[in-house]
Amino acid sequence: MSRDVLLLVNPRKPEAKGAIGVVRELIERHGRLVAQIDAAGPFQLPDKPFDLVVVLGGDGTILSAARGCARTGRPLLGVNLGSLGFMAEFDLHTLEENAAHVFGGGDLRTRAVPVLRAVIRSQSGARRADGIAINEAVVTAGPPYRMISVRVVIDGHPGPRVSGDGLIVSTATGSTAYNVSAGGPIVAPGVEAHVLTPIAPHSLSFRPIVVPSSSEIRLELDETNENADWDENGSGADGHGSTLMFDGQVHHRVHRGDRVFITRDPTPVHFVLSGRVNYWQTLMGKMRWATPPKKRSR
Repeated sequence: MSRDVLLLVNPRKPEAKGAIGVVRELIERHGRLVAQIDAAGPFQLPDKPFDLVVVLGGDGTILSAARGCARTGRPLLGVNLGSLGFMAEFDLHTLEENAAHVFGGGDLRTRAVPVLRAVIRSQSGARRADGIAINEAVVTAGPPYRMISVRVVIDGHPGPRVSGDGLIVSTATGSTAYNVSAGGPIVAPGVEAHVLTPIAPHSLSFRPIVVPSSSEIRLELDETNENADWDENGSGADGHGSTLMFDGQVHHRVHRGDRVFITRDPTPVHFVLSGRVNYWQTLMGKMRWATPPKKRSR
């Protein structure tokens, strides 16, 4: 039976204009198009049911779409229109080759991607904000970039205090993003773990640590950058102050004395696999992982 497809598009991508027509034609030929939605910013899901979400854009668009569709339980198929496209298994050519199978109701190979959930509580215990992340949740110092201090507690056991520009808590999926740029390890997708990586720590001995994804991570904010101009929703005219950041896209203001509780969300997001390349091929091909230096020919 053919599939009902929701199409999410980032029209800001230069390649989007030509790609939209091609993808719509493939969907309508082999399946049914439920709706096309602009996913360049926040979006609302349609009332009509759908079986599959197709995302046209780069990694940022795919991350935003994954968070927005996380509760639907529907698989996502990413079509890369960005510069890297690490999270997108398909390009236009691959989609054209597989359109009859994907949109026509064939069995889909998917990968379950874990999701982080973070809750911010005030010193009194009041819940102030929460959200989910596919790649990482980050406590970041924010302007004016004075050093902040974060105490790490894992499963109720007090751990180290991080003094620096912040702390990254990433999933295995997110280990190749901000985490690896900050010196954290790459974690294979099948490993159920979270990585804690400090950002510019004021220490010669603080190294990233990998913990089970079943652990509860509590971040106690001892010192933050404060700004009275922020409103209760975490927005401010001058953008000063420390924040909790989800996938580099969603920000919530944090204050001295706040606690951030980070756990694995019970509902993963499922991504459709093309079957053409495996994770390690993607890592080497797109991230240039372990690529030897070029040598001058003799």
